[in-house]
Amino acid sequence: MEVVGAGALLLLCVLFILFFSSSKMYKEKNQLPPGPSPSFFLGNILQKDVLPLSKCYRKLLEKYGPIFTVWMGGKPLVVLCGYEVVKDALLSHAEEFGGRPIFPIHDRLCKGQGFLGTRNATKWKELRRFSLSTLREFGMGRKTMSERVQEEALFLVKEMDATQGKPFDPKRSITSALSNVLCSVLYGKRFDYEDENFQKKMCIVDERLHFMRGFMGIVYSAMPQIMECLPGQHFKSFADTETLCDFIRETVESHRQTLDPQNPRDYIDCFLMRMEKEQNSPENFYSTEDLVMSVFTLFFASSTAPRDALLFSLLVMVKFPHIQEKVQQEIDDVVCANRVPGMEDRVRLPFTNAVIHETQRYQIFSTEIFPREMTCHIEFRGYNFPKGTSVLPLYTSVHYDPLQWETPEEFNPDHFLNEKGQFRKRDAFMPFSVGKRYCLGEALARVELFLFFSILLQKFTFQLVGDVKNMDVWSLYMAYKTSKQHPQIQAIRRSV
Repeated sequence: MEVVGAGALLLLCVLFILFFSSSKMYKEKNQLPPGPSPSFFLGNILQKDVLPLSKCYRKLLEKYGPIFTVWMGGKPLVVLCGYEVVKDALLSHAEEFGGRPIFPIHDRLCKGQGFLGTRNATKWKELRRFSLSTLREFGMGRKTMSERVQEEALFLVKEMDATQGKPFDPKRSITSALSNVLCSVLYGKRFDYEDENFQKKMCIVDERLHFMRGFMGIVYSAMPQIMECLPGQHFKSFADTETLCDFIRETVESHRQTLDPQNPRDYIDCFLMRMEKEQNSPENFYSTEDLVMSVFTLFFASSTAPRDALLFSLLVMVKFPHIQEKVQQEIDDVVCANRVPGMEDRVRLPFTNAVIHETQRYQIFSTEIFPREMTCHIEFRGYNFPKGTSVLPLYTSVHYDPLQWETPEEFNPDHFLNEKGQFRKRDAFMPFSVGKRYCLGEALARVELFLFFSILLQKFTFQLVGDVKNMDVWSLYMAYKTSKQHPQIQAIRRSV
């Protein structure tokens, strides 16, 4: 009887949450920009003509205009499309669009700690400022950022050399290389690509990303209270992530025991030193858990976004071999054969730089998992945005805006070259976001993408093998993102 009673109580709780969420949804619907009609309780989650937005936004934009509302369960998400609208919101109204809503999957882990987890705007600014300055100066007078990346790129070259031109899956080695760059900053050391524990950490990060981007991640974010009552993939993801955080906690304690304030080794040492300095501060912005969650966030970001961008750039090269050949010719003409490209070469490699930028523009990526939040009520372009409204600037719509790009649907490096063949910046290029919440790791990511890409193209010619030769670049990319069986490529050593 007790079991039946508990089950009935749980059912009543679920029904109450359903009723409350749905009634609130229909009440708010008429106060927000128009959009596709939401289903009872689920909103637009199951509607394939709505999600993912990166694929479906064009039809929605055509029907509802550049500002429309979709419903993630019972939660509204106002979507901003096109360069002019996104620029107006994030730059002209940076403060109003500068909040960050609670992200249930991340909040479940961080519990308000770290620069991404905190809801305290002052604490966010402080931890973000500290992290930016530490990353900018990482190495503390030893190796510069570009030297670290060059060093790791050569480890990756060695790893690819070992394949001897045979087909292989580049995702694992690229993930390891890019993660190692920040590991040397966060932990003061890099890991061997064959290190079993290191690879387990990579798998945890990858599985968490798959969960966040996937259907169950969207459902959990829309209705976390209900999902916490139901079994599923989310509990494994949370348990695995906690294992990774336990490793970070152990590393922090080890650093604490061996800390030399006169000789800080890495980000963790710098944070511990700031903790000591701020221990009597009434705000208490620097705690051990703030450190653990900040390290986790930085490690997660460094292992995913740059990895996807670099992997996508190689897939573009195998699908457009004439562009790959032109990049290699420019590198051969500018860089001496006995050295690898450096950041000082970027100005002298305009076509290579343009190709890197164009791969980032051309790459369609999902941003639904990290929206903004209105910090106050505002009237924006004829619509009322109440305080607390979740807003999504859709950067794919900016990168494919026909009013900003000559041939938005084509891969065209000329988008970033002027009539003299010199590199030119484009205002409608926003892969790292803009405004108050721009990507913390933008500077590092730019260095990584240029050096890894140019060094790999200097050393290898990449070719696609097997039955996937006829697949387009998007099908290849999605296979790497969603499948366990990834297409393989060849890295043919060049003689230069």
